[in-house]
Amino acid sequence: MSDLEHVGDEESEESSGRSASPSRQGIQSVEIAMTVLLALEQSAGPASLTQIAALSGMQPSKVHRYLVSLGRVGLVAQSPSSGLYDLGPAMRRLGAEALRRMDEVGLASEQLPGLRDRTKHAVNLAVWGDHGPVIVRWDYGSYALPITVRVGATLPMLASSVGRVYLTHLPKTLTDPVIRAQDATADRRFTDEEIERIKADVRRDGVAITSGGVIPGVTSVAAPVFTTGQSLPLAVAIALPARVATEAVLSTVSTELLKTTKAISAELGHQPGPGREARSLASADRAPAKTGRPARNRP
Repeated sequence: MSDLEHVGDEESEESSGRSASPSRQGIQSVEIAMTVLLALEQSAGPASLTQIAALSGMQPSKVHRYLVSLGRVGLVAQSPSSGLYDLGPAMRRLGAEALRRMDEVGLASEQLPGLRDRTKHAVNLAVWGDHGPVIVRWDYGSYALPITVRVGATLPMLASSVGRVYLTHLPKTLTDPVIRAQDATADRRFTDEEIERIKADVRRDGVAITSGGVIPGVTSVAAPVFTTGQSLPLAVAIALPARVATEAVLSTVSTELLKTTKAISAELGHQPGPGREARSLASADRAPAKTGRPARNRP
């Protein structure tokens, strides 16, 4: 029996009505093939048949049949010299085209209404601009805020929670010129020690929290959204009246925010690695560390 005939037989089995839910019938062989491709992705480099089988949880003989078929359509390639398997040229073309079509702001924006409804507070989305973080979306919540936010407004790097997220997760070659430019008109200048302490706090907690830093009476909690490759991260923030920003409320809001930014990051193709991004995203699975009373607005 050829590999293609083997696949065809599995398709016949799925279409014969043996699936658990007739309204959600699919092609089991396609799902198995995807398991093999995901195993190659997890290997983070060329892998042997034995390694792929172990990662996919299947017998090597079964994995080999799928590798042959995937190789025929260019989704997998095998090195003639080492015999190791890796993602093929067709997969690279698909990945590049998927990235080209991806609307990062649009995909992230789809998650904001749900975050607003769960927390009842205003949410906003920012991107990195030429002069610092720029607000590209703002959704008002159930609590009135003493501000009218203009989409397109640039936020301060050190006084805003969004700015502190970018301060922490972008290289100094990008953030230092913005800080110097904003220092020229800022009411207060931060020392190098204070800036490093801010970055350490954001890395530890996964979020940045400020109160009254931009608008008196408003507390803001921000977290990063990571994307693929070398793309700069987005930032999502929740704004709430300082009078309701107790430690318990901030803990709940921060947890919801981190769960949302983790989901957005995954949707945008980000895979947490061993660096600081992984630590920030991993903190979504636990309650954030206590950040003190919101009125402190730690420097």
